[in-house]
Amino acid sequence: MNDAPPARADVPVFGLVCVTASDAVRFKTVTRTNYLKLDEAARYEKLDFLYRENTRRLLGALEFCNARGIRLYRMTSQLFPMSDLEDGIGARVLAELAPELPEVGRRAAAYGIRVVVHPDQFVVLSSDSETVYENSVLILAQHARNLDLMELPRSPWSMLLLHGGKGGRGEVLARRIATLPPEIRSRLALENDEHAYGAQAILDVCRAASVPMVFDAHHHVIKEKLLNYEDESVERFTRAARDTWPNPDDQLVHLSNGKEGILDRRHSDLIDTFPTAFLKVKWVEIEAKGKEDAIADLQARFADPHAPILTVRRVPPPEAAYPDKEEV
Repeated sequence: MNDAPPARADVPVFGLVCVTASDAVRFKTVTRTNYLKLDEAARYEKLDFLYRENTRRLLGALEFCNARGIRLYRMTSQLFPMSDLEDGIGARVLAELAPELPEVGRRAAAYGIRVVVHPDQFVVLSSDSETVYENSVLILAQHARNLDLMELPRSPWSMLLLHGGKGGRGEVLARRIATLPPEIRSRLALENDEHAYGAQAILDVCRAASVPMVFDAHHHVIKEKLLNYEDESVERFTRAARDTWPNPDDQLVHLSNGKEGILDRRHSDLIDTFPTAFLKVKWVEIEAKGKEDAIADLQARFADPHAPILTVRRVPPPEAAYPDKEEV
């Protein structure tokens, strides 16, 4: 039996992460190994094709989202691969492409779509390796450059989201954030994880560094081994995270369910359990294998005043309904 629906608040904006479960939104890439096998002319040709094709596909992703009422989109962090290499070819291709990139910001604004990015795991600002730290700043600078070229805002509206990284170095992380250039720091946000930086630890860093916190309820329940999303700490950290946002209405949270139980790190296909605390948050990024299908399911549940929204019990789809796919 499904739960009785609570009184509806404003319907959240559900966010799509990078690609779709269908083949509608996909991006091209090249491995570093294969790229380095090419001569200079072939490298240029490869990256020129990739960057232009991925820009076209990014605009297509915005069209896809707009057609489905999806107003939050996390674009791939691998949009312009190899643009950081010392051969300078990627940087040259990107400079030539630059006049076309403001269309991303214009179209996102026209459709009312919020675009964010989550750099990959190699970005560790809290690392005790100076080389890793310096490379992390370089990667963030490249993402900030891309967002600037797209004319996306220098604010958490177009956030660069990171995990805390190496544990036990919260004070170092906060100090390093303070030294970042404005094009990075103005967009930076931090997310709790299930290993090194739980909700309280990352909240402390966010308060010290004056950057927003993205609260991930699934990471929180796993780290704290909670029984469900209705634990009082979920509501408490949702409220505390909201207070870290310069504009509280821009607060963004992450929502996923465990595939086989709440403490399963693997993402479920759809969202069967929605935390009551998140009913008060406008921007909810959905991390589910079903991608756009998970969002459509939530949209339908919230649109129907008689439908359950907190908990749904249904027949599980076939095991291969949503196979694992790369986020590019």
